[in-house]
Amino acid sequence: MKALFVLLFVSGAALADDAAMLQCRGIADVPARVKCYDAIPLGASAAVAPVAAAAPTPQQREQAFGMATIAAPKAVEAEKSNSISSTIVGKFDGWSGNELVKLANGQTWRIVDGSSAVLSPMNNPKVTIERNFIGTYFLKIEGTNNSPKVRRVQ
Repeated sequence: MKALFVLLFVSGAALADDAAMLQCRGIADVPARVKCYDAIPLGASAAVAPVAAAAPTPQQREQAFGMATIAAPKAVEAEKSNSISSTIVGKFDGWSGNELVKLANGQTWRIVDGSSAVLSPMNNPKVTIERNFIGTYFLKIEGTNNSPKVRRVQ
């Protein structure tokens, strides 16, 4: 019976401290908020271990130093993409080393690996230029398994 009474007493004190903590948490002025926390009497909740503060995000650190967070330009975001999809303009029946390939999006790419392939003639085939983890670009042509290594010329 005494243990139940002690538990009820301690939980009531803890609830009172929680209310005071919530009241202090709502104060925007930092020195006033610290004074509010200091004014809370130490009681049964003093035995509770302090909670570690969460690490600030990069944006919070920048704001603490008066720096504004700037969004990356759209052109930079487009370069982060690992692939470009387009079509080859006109009739395409294969490639040979050092040949230029013009895409419908205005880009021109050069075959740089010295490979060659003869394909059945295609009109405006869909292509994807993909960058691997090292940064090398490969031209993937829809309907073929060959992917020559390319470098952008224009």
